[in-house]
Amino acid sequence: MRIRPAFLLIRLAAPAALLMLLAACAPAPIYKTAGAAVTAAPFQVAQSPEKFSNSQVIWGGRIVQVKVLADHSEIELLAYPLDTSQRPKANDSGSGRFIAVMPGYVEPLDYPAGALMTVDGKLNGSRAGKVGEADYVFPLVSVAQSHVWTAEEMNKGRNNVHFGVGLGVGIR
Repeated sequence: MRIRPAFLLIRLAAPAALLMLLAACAPAPIYKTAGAAVTAAPFQVAQSPEKFSNSQVIWGGRIVQVKVLADHSEIELLAYPLDTSQRPKANDSGSGRFIAVMPGYVEPLDYPAGALMTVDGKLNGSRAGKVGEADYVFPLVSVAQSHVWTAEEMNKGRNNVHFGVGLGVGIR
């Protein structure tokens, strides 16, 4: 049995081309860090904040509330793991809470409760507070950049092929 070179080339190149095509569909990460960002979750940082002082983080989550103070604003977030595009994976379990400290005034309507957000910044200590009646330690992130995700951005790069009983393709 003789294998033709053209057939062999197609057989080897097709999977590679498919992988490159799929990789091109996913949006790139929105933040690039000069150094290595901490991979610890907020609940881990809250247990020993001094260990992570001044570390770079890229965290994201669901906005819980916004507080506007005299010289800065604070956004409390329920953290979620991020996907490869740094979008919060809100269908995962939360990984703690943190407070994003933004310089100056932020309009609370631009950061609505329930919206998904990603921040890039440095850890700057922690603060004791409460979640409901429970005591809680919130890591503080001095934000350099932030992004509130739209529903369209959250769906970008998602697979539009769906399988059910039998075989079917859904187009949105």
